Amino acid sequence: MSEGKLAGRTAVVTGGNSGIGHAMAVGLARAGADVAVWARNVDRSASVVDEIRALGVKATAVQCDIADELSVEAAMDRTVEELGPLDCLVANAGIAEAAPITEMSLDTWHRVLRTNLDGGFLCGRAAARRFVEQGTGGSIIVVSSTISRYGGVGQAAYATSKTGLIGLARTLAVELARHQVRCNVLIPGWTRTAMNTDLQADDRFMQVTTARTPARRWAAPEEFYEVAAFLADPSLTFHTGNEIVVDGGYTIF
Repeated sequence: MSEGKLAGRTAVVTGGNSGIGHAMAVGLARAGADVAVWARNVDRSASVVDEIRALGVKATAVQCDIADELSVEAAMDRTVEELGPLDCLVANAGIAEAAPITEMSLDTWHRVLRTNLDGGFLCGRAAARRFVEQGTGGSIIVVSSTISRYGGVGQAAYATSKTGLIGLARTLAVELARHQVRCNVLIPGWTRTAMNTDLQADDRFMQVTTARTPARRWAAPEEFYEVAAFLADPSLTFHTGNEIVVDGGYTIF
């Protein structure tokens, strides 16, 4: 268990009010971190903030559109003002819109990339600026997807955005290493979240993906508690530029 390893530290989790982001926010709090939950829907964030505060740490819900430059900058300023210097950013927020490539509109393509890839850039840049200014190092965790390995039918925009995030993270790892800032990628496999309830309702899809996973099941979001704490652990000073795959063996089978 990782209780206390992040005591006194401040973490931001984008999209931290649902799914894997919610789990990572709770995982960081369980390890002692104060957590800012960035999301567009602050009402939904309120229950997560209450859950985190019940663990004995500070938490705040910050309204933020990660695809908007001014919104990201304002969210970072408010976070540091309320919780103190930044120690960890989890760039998790993202959207998916499925459509065959022959039917996908340019608007859909731009909307997904603007949120997922531009948003990752804006949040990563804001965190990098803060870390360099503070001079105390830090951790950036970029959440990608196994779709970056295989692609997916109807997911041209989403797969491209998640693959692009890996390139962004590698560059951040190299560029920020001299500032004692680490950047690693989390690649989760099939996980039961609200984002994919339609897939969970498809018995055939569940049967196929479960059979394709050596662990023979999908993950529960709670299984990312310790993963988040590990990737944010400031004692792991030589761990950067890595991709942590948590997929029940899906990508090697």
